[in-house]
Amino acid sequence: MAAAAPPPPPTAAPITLPEPTPSGHTLFTRIRLATIDDVPHIHKLIHQMAVFERLTHLFEATTASLAATLFPPNAPPPFTSFTIFLLELSSSPFPPSQNPHFTPVLKSLHLDLPIDDPEKEDFRSNANDAINDVTVGGFVLFFPNYSSFLAKPGFYIEDIFVRECYRKKGLGKRLLSAVAAQAAKMGYGRVEWVVLDWNVNAIKFYEQMGAQILPEWRICRLTGEALQAHAHVSL
Repeated sequence: MAAAAPPPPPTAAPITLPEPTPSGHTLFTRIRLATIDDVPHIHKLIHQMAVFERLTHLFEATTASLAATLFPPNAPPPFTSFTIFLLELSSSPFPPSQNPHFTPVLKSLHLDLPIDDPEKEDFRSNANDAINDVTVGGFVLFFPNYSSFLAKPGFYIEDIFVRECYRKKGLGKRLLSAVAAQAAKMGYGRVEWVVLDWNVNAIKFYEQMGAQILPEWRICRLTGEALQAHAHVSL
């Protein structure tokens, strides 16, 4: 008589895999016109820029002097004098807003991981928004100039800066593009700025945006005592 077959092994319990969770992190960005309430953040950004450019020995600006010169009483309309676009970031979508001079640029940015901002509280935005986690991440300061060859006005960018933890994410490009878009909208002929010769990353970035680097030109500057000496020259 044949031996009885062994009982079949117990059936393994089905393995339940966890539901996949969405990966990545969305950061919402806004570029808007700065106001006098933003001066404390603007001052800190300019100082950080001076540190990055190794030019702190030339940094003399104070919040009071910036407020008085950038946002004086009866200030001219934006784009006709000194103008600042402020870059802000939030983990929540920005509510739509209107400005008679400039409609804020709202976009989003998808990241693999959230950004660790050690200065988030120091740069908490002063904007009056329904959301309260808005952080200032950078700025661009510009004003009109003029090209006699083109017979057209243009914009000259004095400063463009993005805080370190937000760099290499396309945010500087958004600031620069906002200025260029405004110039094109107003029928202006060009946008110009300067770059330090050792900042090869910035040079490459500007070239990728279509900017021409003009090595045959040199900056000439009168400032400090050399400038004041001309106040006593008989003309």
